[in-house]
Amino acid sequence: MRLTQEDLNSERFKDYQSVFEACTAQDRSRLAIRRMKIDDEVLLLTVDPMTLETGLERERCLSCAQTQEQDYASTRFFQALNISRPGLFNAGLTHGTGDGVYLTGDLCPSGKPLDRNFIEEVIKLSPMAPLALAVSGTWLVRHKIDFAWLLNKVQHQELKITWVNHSYTHPYIPGLPNQQNYLMKAGVNLDQEIFETEKQLILQGAVPSVFFRFPGLVADESLQTQLRARHLIALGADAWLVLAPAPRPGSIVLVHPNGNEPQGLRLFSKYLRDGKMPLPFRSINEAP
Repeated sequence: MRLTQEDLNSERFKDYQSVFEACTAQDRSRLAIRRMKIDDEVLLLTVDPMTLETGLERERCLSCAQTQEQDYASTRFFQALNISRPGLFNAGLTHGTGDGVYLTGDLCPSGKPLDRNFIEEVIKLSPMAPLALAVSGTWLVRHKIDFAWLLNKVQHQELKITWVNHSYTHPYIPGLPNQQNYLMKAGVNLDQEIFETEKQLILQGAVPSVFFRFPGLVADESLQTQLRARHLIALGADAWLVLAPAPRPGSIVLVHPNGNEPQGLRLFSKYLRDGKMPLPFRSINEAP
């Protein structure tokens, strides 16, 4: 479904909560992971446990009931939820299956505009290319024109974007040890960081995915456990271009089109020119 801006007026957008329910409608089944209310209309954020596709649906159009996670242990969704890595850096899914690469771009808070040239380069190379954009809520609030431009590309079928949650404030203090920084910084409320970003995405007309990228790719075991409890898949990267060797087939590529890391975008263009970027671009939903 697509909601109008009147529907999504923030004052009418209430009671956002995490749920886990099995829902059916005609010949299809989904899992509901969030419930919200707009006026008297209850909406659900649902996920297909096999394809990982998400959608916003009216609860009255579905038949839903609480369910048990173990009933879905064999699905791609739960297999991906249970991917874990030791240590603080690069939790979760870092490499995908098959040929090509999984292109992801992080939109951390930034005072600079979106690098639209990067987006246009992707479209020119591969119209309707899949691209996962990890959006911080603060970036979205401050770059509504850029975000509307991205939505326009999606609506005109020039690009297929998967909206990844990148936290709301993306906390970071230079010089502070990783164990006390990012989302492990004192006073950070993970639910707030997750849900406020999801709400902003919905308010601006996008549908949140089931992926979450930790700021700095840094998270301890406790954060990973809390994230999984909210039914989100931790998304890492094995080809953060400014930090890693050239991508290989199946790599999850990470660049920053938010203006903060232009050298990564230059490397992206160079790898394309030199034939060192495995193609095609793949949807992140296919990676687990």
